[in-house]
Amino acid sequence: MRLVVKFNLVLLVIFALGFAAAAAVSTSLLERSAREDVLQDARLIMESALATRAYTINQVAPLLKKLGDNEFLPQTVPAFAATEQFEALHSKLQDFSYKEATLNPTNLRDRAADWEVDIVNSFRQSPQRTEIVGERETPLGRSLYLGRPIIIRDAACLSCHSTVEAAPKSMIQKYGPANGFGWRLNETVGAQLVSVPMTLPISRANRALYTFLAFLAGIFLAVFVALNAMLRWIVVQRLATLSRLADEVSLGKIDGPDFPASGQDEVSGLAQSFNRMKKSVAHAIKMLEE
Repeated sequence: MRLVVKFNLVLLVIFALGFAAAAAVSTSLLERSAREDVLQDARLIMESALATRAYTINQVAPLLKKLGDNEFLPQTVPAFAATEQFEALHSKLQDFSYKEATLNPTNLRDRAADWEVDIVNSFRQSPQRTEIVGERETPLGRSLYLGRPIIIRDAACLSCHSTVEAAPKSMIQKYGPANGFGWRLNETVGAQLVSVPMTLPISRANRALYTFLAFLAGIFLAVFVALNAMLRWIVVQRLATLSRLADEVSLGKIDGPDFPASGQDEVSGLAQSFNRMKKSVAHAIKMLEE
C-alpha cells in the first residue's frame, strides 16, 4: 500500500471520529440551549399569568365587588382573569397554551385532562415541589410544559368553594351546584400549566447544527487537500526521486547526478546518506578496477 494511501486512510479515520464526536456534542449543546430558550418563554408566560392574578386580586376584584355585591362576576376570579388574558394573547401565539388545570373546577373549561391530572397528583403527593418541567408529544410535535401548583392559601377562597350552601347564589346560577366544591385550606386543587412548542427552536438548532457540520467538513476538505499537496511535494516526490536513483545505482549506474540534499529534514538527511553511499560505492569500484 502506497504511503499516500496509508496517510489518507489514517486521516479519514481521524476525521470520521472527530466529526462524529463534534456532531454528538454539538447536538447535545444545541438541544439543551433550545430547551432553555423554550423554558424561558414558558416562564415569561407563567409570570405574566401570575401578574394578572395579582392585579385581579389587589385592584380589580375590590372595585367590581363594590359595583354588584349580589351578582357573581367571574372577572373577580384570578384564574378567570389570567385565562382570559392569555386567550387575548393566544391569537399571536397560537401554539402556546396556558391553563389552570383543576381536579374539581367551578368552570368546566378548567377541568384537568388526563396528563394534567398526573401533574396535579404529583404536586399533591410531594407538597414540597414548587415546579415541574417536562415534555410530551402533541399533534403539532414535541411540547415542553411548565407546571406550578395551585394551593388554597387564602380562606376567602372557601366562601365560593367549600359547600354549595355557602357559595354565592349567583355563582351557582351561572355554573351549577355540581362542581367546584369541597375544597380545603392548604389543599392543592390544581396546577398552572404553560405549554410551549419545541418544533421551532429544535428546527433552528438543527439548522445551526447542519451549518456547523458543513463548515467543519469544508475545513477538513481544505486541510485534506493542503496536507496531501504538502505530503506529495515535501515527501513523496523526493522519495520517489531517491528511489529511482537508488535503483540506478543498484543496476551499476553510479555516474548519475547526486540527489538534491538541501535542507535539514529527515528526507534531506537520507539523501545525504545516499550520496555518501554512492560515492563510497564508486570509490570501491574504482579501487577494484585498479
